[in-house]
Amino acid sequence: MPVTQAHGSARARTPDTPIKVLYLIDSLGPGGAEHLLDMYLEPLADCGVIASVAVMHEREGNPVAERIERRGVEVTMLGVHRLRQPSALPRTFRAIRDAAPDVVHTQLEFANVLGTIAARLTRVPSVATLHTIETPEPGSREAHRIRLMYRVLKRMAPRVVAVSESARRHYLDVDGLVPDRTITVHNGIDLEPFIVPDDSARSEIRQRHGIPAEAAIVLTVAVQREPKGIQHMIGALPRILTEHPDLYYLLVGDGPHQAALRELAAGSGVADRVVFAGTRSDVPRYTAAADVFVLPSLTEALPTVIAEAMAGALPVVATAVGGIPEMVNDGTTGLIVPPDSPQRLADAVKRLLSQPNLAAAMGAAGRRSALESFDVRSQAGHLADLYRHLTDQSAGSREGKTS
Repeated sequence: MPVTQAHGSARARTPDTPIKVLYLIDSLGPGGAEHLLDMYLEPLADCGVIASVAVMHEREGNPVAERIERRGVEVTMLGVHRLRQPSALPRTFRAIRDAAPDVVHTQLEFANVLGTIAARLTRVPSVATLHTIETPEPGSREAHRIRLMYRVLKRMAPRVVAVSESARRHYLDVDGLVPDRTITVHNGIDLEPFIVPDDSARSEIRQRHGIPAEAAIVLTVAVQREPKGIQHMIGALPRILTEHPDLYYLLVGDGPHQAALRELAAGSGVADRVVFAGTRSDVPRYTAAADVFVLPSLTEALPTVIAEAMAGALPVVATAVGGIPEMVNDGTTGLIVPPDSPQRLADAVKRLLSQPNLAAAMGAAGRRSALESFDVRSQAGHLADLYRHLTDQSAGSREGKTS
């Protein structure tokens, strides 16, 4: 494969020159990284970023692709289904060459591996975002793939973005990434839909799911996978119901662990108090309807659902894993408990339900914290600054070699 220079990065630039960015991502299915990419496109455009998107493969119909295309952003499907697919790297190479971007921004495993290599071949600066902390079974196929990703990023990526400082430390200490090229940029969210009060949501959501009008709602929004720890919150429900018999646990999201969760709820005698709402497009209404937000995860990098809950002025109960303690100030915006502890989850939820003034104060403090730290527009500005820095650095390097 020839080494070429993508023409986009060769243009003379000024601080006001728009910057072309190609976003490479594994799929546009209903996941967190996919949702974030869509959410960032408008504020990035306001920062002078001209975006295009290339997608490795389809997952669950790629529903986010339609939303991105409605923004007027081109989406290209590459048809890459396996890392070892013979056409995988050539297809990625051609996508970058054809887009002629100033910067390539990769997200998720396939894109991080293939996109980083292809960007190096085209001499376009790249940045890779790592959204999760992976702990695959040693010796598994997944472990080999993850190890390959970190090896490629360590050797070839000009910048790697961690979404929390704890995740960054993990990538440095465990995965061997280079400190000077690994930075932290917290994920941002569009706060406005969660901040604007919706007086009708509380009654409407209860009516929708057959929950009594005066019942308390504890809410979790998450893909239903075992590492999200939802099983521990279901295990905590009998303890909570002894003091708060009107409680309902509302789960927004779907996932491969749902059947096991339903079985656990039935076996624990709380099936009538666990409501599976499925994937929803109106999450802000659920936040407005709830009393407490719970995220009982066993591992996380920086879960944006917590920022959304805080923006909605909900007190948060969450576990002391990954970047969560960077988001939730224990005792001020919520309560932090150990992972894998139904008893501590129960105690924290009971405390907030029993002390509505404390819960309201934590919710208000959480909203202030979300505004200060997790607004998508300020975080998009940080990314745009990074893109320009990488482009200027790349241009300076080329000039040095030709002088």
